[in-house]
Amino acid sequence: MLRTIQKIVTGTTQYDGAGVRLVRVIGYDTVEDFDPFLMMDAFDSEDPDDYIKGFPWHPHRGIETITYLISGDIEHGDSIGNRGSILDGSCQWMTAGRGILHQEMPKPVKRMLGAQLWLNLPRKDKMTQPKYHDLRADMIPKVEEDGSTVRIISGEYREVTGPASGDYVKLLYLDVSLQAGAKWSLRIPPSNTLFVYIVEGDGWFDKASKNFQTSKTALLFGKGDEFFAKAAEEGMRFFLFCAKPLKEPVAWGGPIVMNTRQELDQAFKDIKDGTFI
Repeated sequence: MLRTIQKIVTGTTQYDGAGVRLVRVIGYDTVEDFDPFLMMDAFDSEDPDDYIKGFPWHPHRGIETITYLISGDIEHGDSIGNRGSILDGSCQWMTAGRGILHQEMPKPVKRMLGAQLWLNLPRKDKMTQPKYHDLRADMIPKVEEDGSTVRIISGEYREVTGPASGDYVKLLYLDVSLQAGAKWSLRIPPSNTLFVYIVEGDGWFDKASKNFQTSKTALLFGKGDEFFAKAAEEGMRFFLFCAKPLKEPVAWGGPIVMNTRQELDQAFKDIKDGTFI
């Protein structure tokens, strides 16, 4: 059965960190529908003033943050000793687990283009050991066929496996580029949550070419085992996210996401008491 669009979200422009201008595509208001995806921030700017103030040191607990850049340069560091830069075509996958402090500081570039996804952790893994994965561009395979180029950040596509799969929530994360008029389809588990974010271009996600969709839009799809896309005249590029929903309660406060209010209060008490990490 072909998946059909259930919800269309464009998000809102917000300022986060020390004053970074971004588009919060999904967040507090979409948690239930997009489970296990909590939040996605998209950024696309040629003006360093939009992002140069960055995200100074801040805590996380109970989630994974996945930052992927089509183009850009973000220096980062964390409390378990990791340091580095997210560059063109690279991804930083951080498991906050029981608690981590980190910072992300973008550098001036010609164009900052990418997204950060927050992936929820299951209840049983909320307090797991923090981890970090540096997925460099040369580690991310791509499959080219029939007018499409698919970069596999996480999961498997056409028997090609990406550098990550998700240790706690199995995630399919694809960066799909379609040439003008190209058609593309994918078989997926029928009950998994699936959404796409159109980065550039526009096109259709039904075989009858009835529902035209434009760039900078997130589309949540209903149940089914087939996904379909067709690019319009200027081509289309989108991120595809697919994972099994957790169906667990969510208690969310700023950078902390737990299952109960009591756990959330404890996290903030730990921060105040200096026992968070």
